[in-house]
Amino acid sequence: MPKRLLYAEPLRRRMRVRFGGTWIADSEHVLLLFEPGRYPVAYFPETDISPGMLQRTEYTTRHHDLGLTSWYTVSVGEQSALRGAWQHIDLPAYASEFQARIAFAWPAMDAFYEEDERIVGHAADSYHRIDIRQASRSLVVRHRDRVIADTKRPLVLYESGFAPRWYVVRADIDESALTPVEHQSFCPYKGLCSYYDIGDAPLAAWSYREAYPGVGRISDLVSFEPDIVLVRLDGTQLRLEPGQTVFARGPDRDLTVAEALPAREQL
Repeated sequence: MPKRLLYAEPLRRRMRVRFGGTWIADSEHVLLLFEPGRYPVAYFPETDISPGMLQRTEYTTRHHDLGLTSWYTVSVGEQSALRGAWQHIDLPAYASEFQARIAFAWPAMDAFYEEDERIVGHAADSYHRIDIRQASRSLVVRHRDRVIADTKRPLVLYESGFAPRWYVVRADIDESALTPVEHQSFCPYKGLCSYYDIGDAPLAAWSYREAYPGVGRISDLVSFEPDIVLVRLDGTQLRLEPGQTVFARGPDRDLTVAEALPAREQL
């Protein structure tokens, strides 16, 4: 199979970008770019971007597959983001769909929305799937000589492109071994993630304390990183395959905890 396979897909959803307290892009014709090693990137038609918001800089780079790339400063009033947007200006014929389209640097913008709901982390992949299954297998987690978790009722979460992740109910965990840390990350599919150190093992466990409704079965359960602590499933040590490490994103700019928690029903 090719080492680098790129493809584009219409988002088919209304997406908006907010910066400096202003809506600077609003489109129902966003094109998502999928490429190896990156989250999906949203490209907006130039005609769906408010005029006067972008100033082209002299800075350019070259994309491995899409050619010369020009970078823009995004400015609204006194607020500006240097290299906050980019455009491929010398596209090969096979990528002509990206002509006259602009992408915005996700962390540099105030927020991205689909309709009126904020999307956190990155643009959602319409092909991304999560399945959760109940298991009755033996899962034991150790750090050095200490048993951290021992269960015969783990949940396994299968997520597109990633190794299975095993979650344990807190009743089967020695919670005194978990030290909460301030670090948090955000997933557009699962929600706000909290982390724990285990002894001298940093960020060895994590939990979605209030997972999004679609994956609510893992709410407040704990999963363990098998390349940091020892995790055995039916006696076999789990190891992440090459390329399976998750590089968690930090919080989007100005994102509040309330925005990252599950949406509450409006009465």
